[in-house]
Amino acid sequence: MKKIIQNILFFLKKRKKIFFLIFLLTFFLIIYFFVFYNLPSPKKLKNYQAIPISTQILDRNGKLLYHLYQNQKRSIIKIKDLPKYVLQATIAIEDKNFYHHQGVSLIGGILRAIKETIFRQQLQGGSTITQQLIKSALLSPERTIQRKIREIVLALWAEKIFSKDEILELYLNQIPYGGASYGIEEAALKYFNKHAKNLTLEEAAFLAGLPQAPTLYSPYNNPGLALKRRNEVLKAMHQQKYIDKKTYEKTIKKPLVVKPFAEKIKAPHFVFYVKSLLEEKYQIKDIETSGFKVYTTLDLEIQEEAEKILKEEVEKVKNLNVGNGAVLVTRPPTGEILAMVGSIDYFATSSGTFNVTTALRQPGSAIKPLNYAIGIERKLVTPATVFIDVPTCFTASGQPKAYCPVNYDGQFHGPVQLRFALGNSYNIPAVKMLALNGLENFIASSSAFGIRTFKDPKNYGLSLTLGGGEVKMTEMTQAFSAFANRGKVKKLTSILKIEDKFGKKIFELKDPNFKKDIKKPLGYPNFFAIKGNQAISPETAFLISHILLDNNARSAAFGSSSYLVIKSHNAVSVKTGTTDDKRDNWTIGFTPNFLVAVWVGNNDNSPMHPWLTSGVTGAAPIWNRVMSFVLKNQPDLWPKKPQNITDHRVCWDSGDLMIKKDDGSESCQSRFEYFIKGTEPKASNIIKQIVPVTKDDKLAPPNWPEIEMKEKTIIKDMFGIYCLDCNHDKEIPQIIKL
Repeated sequence: MKKIIQNILFFLKKRKKIFFLIFLLTFFLIIYFFVFYNLPSPKKLKNYQAIPISTQILDRNGKLLYHLYQNQKRSIIKIKDLPKYVLQATIAIEDKNFYHHQGVSLIGGILRAIKETIFRQQLQGGSTITQQLIKSALLSPERTIQRKIREIVLALWAEKIFSKDEILELYLNQIPYGGASYGIEEAALKYFNKHAKNLTLEEAAFLAGLPQAPTLYSPYNNPGLALKRRNEVLKAMHQQKYIDKKTYEKTIKKPLVVKPFAEKIKAPHFVFYVKSLLEEKYQIKDIETSGFKVYTTLDLEIQEEAEKILKEEVEKVKNLNVGNGAVLVTRPPTGEILAMVGSIDYFATSSGTFNVTTALRQPGSAIKPLNYAIGIERKLVTPATVFIDVPTCFTASGQPKAYCPVNYDGQFHGPVQLRFALGNSYNIPAVKMLALNGLENFIASSSAFGIRTFKDPKNYGLSLTLGGGEVKMTEMTQAFSAFANRGKVKKLTSILKIEDKFGKKIFELKDPNFKKDIKKPLGYPNFFAIKGNQAISPETAFLISHILLDNNARSAAFGSSSYLVIKSHNAVSVKTGTTDDKRDNWTIGFTPNFLVAVWVGNNDNSPMHPWLTSGVTGAAPIWNRVMSFVLKNQPDLWPKKPQNITDHRVCWDSGDLMIKKDDGSESCQSRFEYFIKGTEPKASNIIKQIVPVTKDDKLAPPNWPEIEMKEKTIIKDMFGIYCLDCNHDKEIPQIIKL
């Protein structure tokens, strides 16, 4: 019996150890899952791995345009760049023993938190700066015992990894200061429109007091409480001997002055244009949280001036049913976008967010230079080639109705040389040029100019040269860059450099023609260094550029002192465009260094007033002011003449070469003209010929009844003849079969 009792006691004693071991194991498992399971490492704070940093979109000079961020807008700053009182203000009000504890303040913090929790049934903070950093960056904001214990463990751990200054720097870059603004740098920009390194003492004190209750102490919500809180911080700084009594008494008397509440995007259409390009290269999450610095091509000064001019000028023509406008400024040799105004006011109405510069619109006559350039490039025509501008109808097999274009002025101008046909933007010569080029060739060549929106030739007719096809303004500026760049098309670019959050370059634009300061006088770019598709020869580019800057060549339609003339700059090439239905009105002009494109119209495609038919009423005044601003202090650069260009005197009427007679007189009244070598006129365009005429002495079309054969002075173009000494009153339309 005794032995049995001994065995029982031995067994119970052994079971007690087992129970104790089980208890210990259970206890540690509970502690592990309660405190340590899925506990994040403070090492994630290193290099801001755990802290989302917003991406900054900057102009070419580093001026902030916008932050791209998810929920927290944050920019990183080093504490060595901050005034000492910024750090002292935060320590004074948040954690006066910061430099003396090991991450947790047992007496001043935890005991106070326990007291408040027990007696007021409120889980209080009592947190040190290290704890606040841990809570904000690594833990959820929930108020529970479990989270508080985890916070303490991580704070003690963090203090073993980081120095006090590193912790303070992380804190100042992490903590919320109201709204989406996180970190002292963003707070300084939000409330005072300045960088944190430039904060005054009173501003630093105000910001130091915000994180405890950003909404309560907001100067926009409770200005009185915000001022009181600022002065509490200053008092704490005085008590802890960071500032003397005199400074304290002087500073608390200062008013709290913050900038008006506003979170506007600068150059908004451009910013979101850039964002869409970034999204093609990077994940959206990376863009919004990785702290990129994106230095763009945009010049904020040009952008804001363009916005101002556009708004003022559109207001002037509202009575002509003009509701919107857009401006695009680029540098042809590099493709840089210097300004992009997609609508008159991004913030005014929902339609203001619409970016016209990337939308499909009809270009009107602004497309004509491409048409003539293709003809010159193919050596079908020269600037002196004659086009007969008379009533004309074009017919083609399978086309149910003849196409009979008219000129904007309602007039017909007889024989017109290409220089004046393009300069005055006459329609019938342009349609003849397209008929000569052929739609297939024109559309194929347009793609070489960077226009991708023209597709199947079957979808278009001859009205394409009058702007009957839709294009984007961005495409038009690329196309016109060929004229400025001696035939090379330069794709648009909007990003100069991208840096990661450590300042390491992950992208940089390399272009020999890049000039950061475009306000300085720029000479000719290095045309040979321009990398782009050679759409046309330098000779063709020169001829088109010269025609478009020739004020004499356009004066018949626009006058000699129109908005197409830039004061003190005679070498600016420019072309207008207005669609037949008056829904789109354009002006595009350029020099070797700058290009400005302007559009006015209505987003809903409603037509404008017929007074806009001249092409200089709506877009041209805007273009003139923007181009004048861009060219301020710039030299007047004429297109560089290639060696393969020759100049000759040609007859005003026929475009034939003027011949010097033996007696020294000229064969005709003449003017100077440029030609690609080998394309100079060979034969005379004017001849005497027996032709059929009507009873009223008009040139008779085929199959006309009752005609008379007479000798007349005839001039011809590629599709027909014109009688110089016939009656031209109410002319009979010419029929051209294609």
